[in-house]
Amino acid sequence: MRIYVDAMGGDNAPQAPVAGALEALEKNRELELVLAGPEKTVSQTVDSVFQTEEQKKLLNRVTIVDCPEVITNEEAPVMAVRHKKQSAIVDGMLKLRDGEVDAFVSAGSTGAVLAGGMFRLGRLHGVERPALAPLLPNGKDFFLLIDCGANVDCRPEYLHQFAQMGTAYMQTMRGVANPRVGLVNNGAEAEKGCALTKAAYEILSADDKLNFVGNVEAREITHDSADVIVCDGFVGNVILKFMEGVSGTLMGMIKREMLADTRSKIGALLAKPAFRRVKKSMDYGEVGGAPLLGVSGNVVKAHGSCNAHAFACAIYQAEKMVTGDVVGKIEKQLVCTAHAE
Repeated sequence: MRIYVDAMGGDNAPQAPVAGALEALEKNRELELVLAGPEKTVSQTVDSVFQTEEQKKLLNRVTIVDCPEVITNEEAPVMAVRHKKQSAIVDGMLKLRDGEVDAFVSAGSTGAVLAGGMFRLGRLHGVERPALAPLLPNGKDFFLLIDCGANVDCRPEYLHQFAQMGTAYMQTMRGVANPRVGLVNNGAEAEKGCALTKAAYEILSADDKLNFVGNVEAREITHDSADVIVCDGFVGNVILKFMEGVSGTLMGMIKREMLADTRSKIGALLAKPAFRRVKKSMDYGEVGGAPLLGVSGNVVKAHGSCNAHAFACAIYQAEKMVTGDVVGKIEKQLVCTAHAE
């Protein structure tokens, strides 16, 4: 298996992607990686990260590709993808399209990854709009939020496809036999919501191949109400960022109160293992990144601020998408639905 890594993507690049690559190589002896970016910068980082003799032996499974151009978050994504043809994002998408690699992983510009996936890699046949779909904690396990930012303006048909793609992903990646699909809304009743959600509700409820459980209010999203939470990209991005903010605030408040006095410090010491488990269960880095579903290849968008371990988890996620044939299963589900119609 060969995975393409954008070594210059993210706030902590190139250190985090290269160190994450090392962790992934140590775990999977069959894995081959392509590290892409300005050759001198990437090579120097590789030399600083792969230090021991055992680590240097892993370099026979690493290929460094010189991509002198770097797409930043400040650039207009579509224009950057169009003009920076020697960037890792463009080169990686083209190599994935041509079958030279099996998957692509980047922590770089979300917009550029989306544009690259759409215009360089291409959509699966029948897919109206690809979607970003991160896994988020619900207290028991994880749910898939789709879409979380790729499509801020949607039609009801898009949300239907999001539900189909999310179902295929959860079946393959999380082993959920019959994933529950919920539609984000401002009320549980079928008649609640805006024109988009009302129309989407009708389409979703009419699809007997989906396990549609109805509308899900915001307060129920993290209460194990559904395995696949469907919404447009604007709402999904607000949910994602709000959850990140609330979890950070809560952890900060708990830490501050636990250190407030001697009694609290003693209690904190006793409860430390439990707090560590909670923190790990809420850590986005443990599940990798957000897959870009609906494109003709395995693409994982890692969090922009991810560390080395989080980037390694994104690589593991890409590996599992390849071995599980997520793209093929999404395509099969969409074809079956098209024939049924």
